[in-house]
Amino acid sequence: MRKETVVSAKTIEEAVAKAVEELEAIAQKVEDPQTGIDDIDKYILRTEELIKACRAYLRGARERLEEMDTNI
Repeated sequence: MRKETVVSAKTIEEAVAKAVEELEAIAQKVEDPQTGIDDIDKYILRTEELIKACRAYLRGARERLEEMDTNI
């Protein structure tokens, strides 16, 4: 069972890494003067989704660290 947890954590970390990459790509697109207002609105909505997912991951990581600290 422990191995499954590690695989799941790795998959989640990979998903977060991809989210960060997408956020960086969106930032470049939004900064491009050729990007239209409608596209910027779409990018802002996607950014909110990605940030929400990253924050949830970070909260979970913090909780796991606090739990490990408590168990020591």
